[in-house]
Amino acid sequence: MSDLQIGLIALGVLLILLVLGFNWWQDRRVRRKMQSHFPTSEQDPLLGAGAAPAAGVPRREPGMGGDAPRAHPEQPVPVDAGSDADDAEEPDPACEVVIEIHFAEPARGADVLPYLQSLRHVGRKPMRVFATTDQGRHRARIHAGESYAAMSLAVLLANRSGPLTAIEWSQAWARAQDLAERFEATIEGPDQQAVLEQAARLDDTCAALDTQVGLTLLLGGAQPAAEVLNVARDTGFVADGSRLAWPSDNGVAHFTLSRADGAAFDAGMGGIERLYLLLDVPCSPADSRAFGRMVEVGRELAARLRAELVDDQGKPLADGSETVIDERLQVLFGQLEQAGLPAGSARAQRVFA
Repeated sequence: MSDLQIGLIALGVLLILLVLGFNWWQDRRVRRKMQSHFPTSEQDPLLGAGAAPAAGVPRREPGMGGDAPRAHPEQPVPVDAGSDADDAEEPDPACEVVIEIHFAEPARGADVLPYLQSLRHVGRKPMRVFATTDQGRHRARIHAGESYAAMSLAVLLANRSGPLTAIEWSQAWARAQDLAERFEATIEGPDQQAVLEQAARLDDTCAALDTQVGLTLLLGGAQPAAEVLNVARDTGFVADGSRLAWPSDNGVAHFTLSRADGAAFDAGMGGIERLYLLLDVPCSPADSRAFGRMVEVGRELAARLRAELVDDQGKPLADGSETVIDERLQVLFGQLEQAGLPAGSARAQRVFA
């Protein structure tokens, strides 16, 4: 064998080693990139309790200055892995835009779960994940013991932080692409301009219907938080995060009660001098006496706490004001219904969050 042949063979071996080394380096770089985008977690973020969404600036401040209550869309009980039944919850095309991910080969739920951590929010917009099993079953939750042929990322088009922005949509698309690259999948979705126009229309509709009515309880002096909490519970309020809620028959809050300092009632942070009652109209179930009911409860609290009940301007309630305001709210409830945003519905609570 000549020196030339030996040299060519050596060169070929070197090139092969270089290609293998380059592929190893590329694979390592991609894995690091994926880990930075999708931090691993032992708990399925879609099955466990989720972190609170990033705080946004409300589109319209409540009259008495409090924050809008958190949304509580209905959460169906997920079916057991391997069930032949479809999950009932689906993307809502009226307020969500969907990115479809189709796997070349069925992806195991156990492999997909660690990469879903970043699919809960983009910017100030929540995302929901849906999937289709390799048996054609619809899932609203990912199960470790199932395999999936496709996934859908449903991105909220608008909420009280405003319409979905180009940056938020780009982030959602980039995360879908990252997931597709990891699992050798293809992605499909609507044109960005069409998405942004739909988001702007929904935001305009919501802004025209977004109404909140507040009352204030002036306690006259600092009262122990524990005593105030006990009185509120005796009156009928239940815990709702840092606030208390007056629940309806289906569990949706009619209105909420909060401390002026925003702290939780059981935080033990000194006494309470002022309380806020808030009727978040789009997020509350339609009621012919929505405001009047809150006034009645407010007066009962005022009597038991030796407090003064005033409106959001700090003035005593005028006689007959409940009737006038409730008549106006009936018009608003009807407008919400006509807009496809029934008061207190899961859809309304998503977009008015």
